[in-house]
Parts: sequence; C-alpha cells; structure tokens
Amino acid sequence: MKQDVKKTLEYDRIVAFLREEAGSLAGKELAERLTPTGDLDEARERLEETAQALAVMDAAPPPLGGIRDIRGPVAKAMKDAVLDPEELLEIMSTLYAMRQVKRFFKESGDAAPILKEWAQSIEILGQLERDLENTIDDHGVLRDDATVELARLRQGIRSAQRRVKESLNSILRSTENQKLFQDAIVTMRGDRYVIPVKQEYRQRFPGIVHDQSSTGATLFIEPLAVVNLNNDIKQMTLEEQQEVRRILGRLSARIGREGPVLLANAAILARIDFTFARAKLARRLRATRPELNREGRTVLKQARHPLIPPEQVVPVDIILGEKNRVLLVTGPNTGGKTVAMKTLGLLSLMAQSGCFIPVAAGSELALYQRIYADIGDDQSIEQSLSTFSAHMKYLVGALEEVEAGDLLLLDEIGAGTDPEEGAALAMAILEKLLAVGASVVATTHYPALKIFACTRDGIENACVEFDVETLLPTYRLLFGIPGASNAFAISQRLGLSRSLILRAQELIEADHARFEQVISGLEKEKRLYEQMNAEIGERQRHARNLEEKLAKMKQELTEKKTAILRSARQEGTAMVRQARRESEEIIQALKEQFNDQGIKKRQQAIQEAREKLEEIADDVRPVFSSNPAYKSPVDLARLRVGDSVYVPSLDKKGTVLAIQGKDLELQLGSLKTYVKAKDCRFAAAAPEPADPARRQNASAVFLQKTVAAVREIDIRGLMVDEGEQVVGKFLDDAALAGLKQVLIIHGKGTGALRKGIHAYLRRHRSVRDFNFADIDEGGTGATVVQLKT
Repeated sequence: MKQDVKKTLEYDRIVAFLREEAGSLAGKELAERLTPTGDLDEARERLEETAQALAVMDAAPPPLGGIRDIRGPVAKAMKDAVLDPEELLEIMSTLYAMRQVKRFFKESGDAAPILKEWAQSIEILGQLERDLENTIDDHGVLRDDATVELARLRQGIRSAQRRVKESLNSILRSTENQKLFQDAIVTMRGDRYVIPVKQEYRQRFPGIVHDQSSTGATLFIEPLAVVNLNNDIKQMTLEEQQEVRRILGRLSARIGREGPVLLANAAILARIDFTFARAKLARRLRATRPELNREGRTVLKQARHPLIPPEQVVPVDIILGEKNRVLLVTGPNTGGKTVAMKTLGLLSLMAQSGCFIPVAAGSELALYQRIYADIGDDQSIEQSLSTFSAHMKYLVGALEEVEAGDLLLLDEIGAGTDPEEGAALAMAILEKLLAVGASVVATTHYPALKIFACTRDGIENACVEFDVETLLPTYRLLFGIPGASNAFAISQRLGLSRSLILRAQELIEADHARFEQVISGLEKEKRLYEQMNAEIGERQRHARNLEEKLAKMKQELTEKKTAILRSARQEGTAMVRQARRESEEIIQALKEQFNDQGIKKRQQAIQEAREKLEEIADDVRPVFSSNPAYKSPVDLARLRVGDSVYVPSLDKKGTVLAIQGKDLELQLGSLKTYVKAKDCRFAAAAPEPADPARRQNASAVFLQKTVAAVREIDIRGLMVDEGEQVVGKFLDDAALAGLKQVLIIHGKGTGALRKGIHAYLRRHRSVRDFNFADIDEGGTGATVVQLKT
C-alpha cells in the first residue's frame, strides 16, 4: 500500500490511536510498523486475533503491566557488558510480567487459542528472576544481603560512620570550640566528614582542610581525631564498590547467556500487547468485526468515519461490487461525497490491518490488493501543476499499475478543465477501469457522466441526499439515482442575493434545468418509497411479532392440554385401581357362594356383582378420551359374537362374548364386563365364525379362572420374551383370583431369564414386591412375588 494513500486517508491517525492503546514501547513500535495486508488469510487471522483479545477483555483484563523494553540491556549483556542496577530492575520487572501473562492464559480457558499458544511459548526463567529479586530491591538498589561479603562491608561502613558522627558531635558540643565554628553542624566534602570552621581560627583547630566557602570566611576541616575513621570508611567503601561490580557482573553474564530466550519472550509480550491495543481501539470506536471476501463485494452498514467525533458523525451505508463494480456519486458540495469515499478507503485499510471497524454487525468488505486515492486538490506552483494536471498525473500512474481487485477512490474525476472534454476523459477512464476489473468510487458534478452511468452496465449512480426544504444535506447515500448539484439552493443558503439566483436560473440551459428537475423529482420519489418501505417493514415486523406470540400461546395451550390430559389419565388410572380392588372384593364374595347349594342365591350374588361393576365403569368412563379411529356405532342387527368393539369410556377394544338385548358381554383383556351397545363403537368383524362350544363356555371363563388359579408357574426353558407373556397372563389370573403371593420358577442357568423376568416384574402393575425364594422353594432359581391387594 502506497504511503501517499495512507496520508490521504489519514491512516497515520489510526496508527496513533493504536500507539496510545499499547502499553509497552515494543508494542508501540509494532503499531508504528503496522501495514495493511493484501493476503486474505493473513487479514482474517489478524481479525481473529483481535476478536480473541476482545473476548479475553470481556472476561478479565490481562496482566500487561510491568513490561519494559529490555532489548538494549540484553544486547549489552550478550556483548559481556556489565549492566547497572536500573537495567537489572527493568529485566526483573519484565520477567515477572512474562510469568504473570503465561499463568493468566493458562487459566483463561479456550476463549483465545491463538493468544494462549503465544503465551505457552514464553519460557519462564524462574531461577534468574529469583536471583534478581534476591539481589535488587524495588528501587533498583542492591540489597545488603545480596552476598555475605556485601552485608559485612555495609555493616562495617555504617558502624564506622556512626563512630565518626559521635566523635564529631562531641567536638561540636565542646564549650571550648563553640566560638571556632561557623555553624555547629557536620557536613561532607567528597566522601569525608568535615566541620565548618571560621577562617580566623584555622590555627586553633587541628585538621585537614578539604574545602572553603565562596567568600573564604569558612573552612571545611576534617578533625585529626576522625581522619583514621574516615580512612576506614573510604577503604570499606572501595571494597563495597568492588563487591557490587562483582555481583552485577555475575548477573549480567547470566542474562547474557539467557539473552536469546529473553529477546524471544519480549517479542511475544510485545505482540500480545499490540493485539490487545487493537482490541482496546475496537472498544473505543464501538467497532465490529467485518467479514472479508475475495469476490469484490463490499456492504458496509451504518459505517462511521472513525476520525469524526461520535456526536457529529452521520452513519452511511456503502454498497459496492454486489451488482456493479463502479459507483458514481453525485450531489451538492458539502453533502458528504468525499467523506463517504474516505470512510470506505480508511475502513478497508483498518480491516486489512486486523482492526475492527465502526460499522453495524453483518457488514462485509472486499479484500483490495491495492488502494488508490485521488482526493483533494494537489496543485503545485513549484512543479507547475494545475488542479487538472495534478489529478491527471495521478491517474496516469494509477492506470499503469491498476489490476483486478484494486480499489480506486477518485474525487471530482475529470474536473478542472472544459466540462465536455473532462466528462469524455472521465468516461474513457471509467471504461478502462471497468474492463480491468477494478472497483471504483468516483464523484462528479457532470450531467454527462450521470447519463453515462445510467446507460452503461457495471456502473451505478448514487447521490448524497439533500433536503431542499431546509437547504441542508442529510449526508445519507442513496443508490440507483443521480443527484442534483443544488448549486442555486446552496448559494441561497450561503447568502447570495435572490436577484442573482433568479438571473442564473434564466441563463441556464433548458435541457439542463429539466434534467436537474427530473433528478430532484427522483430523489423525492425515492425518499417517499423509502418511507413506504420503512412502514411496510415495520408492519412486517409487527406481524412477525404477532405470529410469534400466537405460536407461543398455541404452544402454551398445547402444554396445558397435555398436562390436563395427563392429570385426567392419572386420576383415571387411580380410579381403575380402585375398581380392581372393589372387583376383587366382589370376586371374594362370589367365591364364598361356591359352597352354597342354592342356585338362586348364587345367581343373585352374580347379578349384584354385575350391577356394582357397571356402576364402577360408569364412574371411570368420563375420564378417558375416545379414539377417533373408531366412529361407527354398533348395529345390533349385524353384530355377532366374536366381533371387536371399542369402548370409548375405557379407551379399550374388546371382543363380544354375548349379546343380551341392548347389553353386550365383552372380554377386555383378562377382564370380562357388561357394556351397553350404545356406549360402544364397532371396531372389526370376527375373522371366522365363533365356536359354539366356546361361546357357551365364555360366560364361565371368569369363574373358571377364579377357581382354577394356581400359586406357582414353571417357565424354565423359555426365552425372555416368551417368559414375559406367560408370566403376564399368570399374574393377571392370580390377581383376579385374589392371590396375594405367587411363585415363579425360572431356574439358575446363565441368569438371563431371571434378569429379564425381574425387569418385567418391576414394571408390572399388579406387583408390589418380589424376592428370591427360600432354599426349600428353589433359592435363586425361583422368585416369590407379592401382589397388590
């Protein structure tokens, strides 16, 4: 990307924003070197890095404090130079930051896999960091306990300094010497402790003169009593300095050996810092991630120029490359044509640099290999270039280099010369660029170019909207129609006299006036259509909301209906269980009549049982919903024994055992009952004529099962599914017979039959509990089943 394009589009100000957001010097340098890429995969990877940094920031800010520029000190150490304590402090701070960043991303989850991979590459130099912490304090001063020798020397220096001060204070407090001193204080000259003595008493105060005041009235004398102590301090200070140099040399050598690792870690920290700078800029601009494509398609929704203050910027929609690769923008000056072009160019540079852009979600951007921007007046007196010449010189250079996939932003194409010639040149240039396959956004005031765009495929007219009532631009971009220049309206707003405007309108060519009127009419119609479309869209949204509400209400009603039916079925099931218990009581009463020799009494008991069962059936009947598959009523004239009928009140299908007037005797599974014919629906005819003997014996099935019920059954040798059928029938008969406990012999074998039968018993409605039988009854080869009463 050429530097003049970056300057024209003010890309350097975006770079300056990134410098502000970066926390480290190395991160700021990466921002300064940032260049848009023409590689789609690289641009997408940069955007993904920014997106992951934003995701991390939303969860918790990364610990990027304490990163220093250690490249210089490390390079010195690698050349065997000795680093000073301040440089060591910077390296120690950066080592701490390395460890903190690596730990942060290790604990951050999988929200940022790219950044996490970078952080994992940081090699932690724990021993070096500990050595530095044990040697240097937070102010860049070597600790006293850095080594045993340094601790001894500093302790000796402090002790000697204390003795010197005590001796000097004793001299100062002496009444004999009070008149000798200029000031009763102890000070230092060089690295020696001295006392300020008046010049006239020099001979009365023995000692070594180290300095005098500017007037010569005061001499700074080291008393002879402390000379030896000061010499001791001097000696120990020299030894201390030598020990400090030795410690610094040792640490510097260690840093020099680890230099490549430190530089690699520092580069990773700088890259992470710069990536988060892009994320911070995205937050600052309220920017979103655009989708990049190779198809030359750009759809920017509610795009905002990032350099215009948020309270002043007007969002604009920009569409290029969907149907036409050339967009010709017309309209009045100060209407926003140039800002729209600059917005497209600058946002393209930002996206290709990995920065999010201030647009609405769902925006797309084509990846442009090169961007050319001929915007503004580049006339030059020094180079003898007029406005037209400057524009043409730029276009000549661009036409020699432009290729398919490039973007050209041409402001006032063909301007600065004769309108007819300029328009013709502009048409030829646009045809050339269209043939090359480049994307172009150009602005113009020439009517001929507006007509040219209407008649040429691949070129689309657009205009900046202008409100003729307020005489102010709205800065919106309208596609599909050319715009009027509105020179008269703008001149009137700027204060030009009404008489001059009327005279100008008289002088303008009639065709041009009509053309401008047609354009103004088209703009009004488009605004009207947009308003209508907005109303239609609002109504559609309202209708969709209503549909969603209705669907939600329908779902709620369905759920309520299901819940009511479920509750009803549960109540019905409870009533059926109650009916079974009552039926067992009736059966028990019938069994008590078996030993009765009186037939009439037995028949009376049976009839009473039937009536009671009928009453129970009537109570249960309203609970169940009927099956809509059976609609035909029962025709008693055609109905015969063996036919199948459906009983809606029980939601069951049964077989006709006998027809007694308008009542039917039905076999419903293992239960026999009487139902009125009008309460049944015909289900199916009998497959074959019923056996008369069986018909005669059908009425006795109920009593026969009650009498013949057995307490145990042997199912050894059966498969699981066969055993389930046999056991199911056995349990139903036992329940009807009123048995409370039965025995199932299934054998031991592989245990498959036992497991299958146990699983079946857990879900059988009549089983209350079951356990293995006693040893004398078969042990684990048999199961005792407790039936519900």
